[in-house]
Amino acid sequence: MQREPMTVQGAEALKIELKNLKTVLRPKIIADIAEARAHGDLKENAEYHAARDQQSFAEGRIQEIEAKIGNANIIDISKLPKSGKVIFGVKINLINVDTEEEVSYRIVGHDEADIKLGLISVNSPIARGLIGHEEGEEIQVTTPGGVVEYEITEVIYE
Repeated sequence: MQREPMTVQGAEALKIELKNLKTVLRPKIIADIAEARAHGDLKENAEYHAARDQQSFAEGRIQEIEAKIGNANIIDISKLPKSGKVIFGVKINLINVDTEEEVSYRIVGHDEADIKLGLISVNSPIARGLIGHEEGEEIQVTTPGGVVEYEITEVIYE
């Protein structure tokens, strides 16, 4: 199984979610199940079935997070030399050469990606087109919408 790259921030977010699931949500669900059982007949007890469904979801998410963390190759970008080259974990400021629109992205792991927050997956067409290039370069990136020419104005290692 291939290890997936993940930023330190992404790993921390997963660890916080995992801790919340184990220490807050799991005990609450157990209490809800116990309370629903006290109401009697389990066959027609909607509260019991809802709590069991919630327990199933929470336990599945716990397993999923533990697997992601276990399979992660956590990369701390702040400890890497600042060469001006686009690599996993950096923040990139770009200018679309045609429209002069400025955009900023951070290249993150697949599970961390959220385009609304400017977090793009290392596997996305834009990230694949940017990786390996340097600050000041103009590059052409093939996207689903066509070829876009960008100028890399800044590469930030944070």
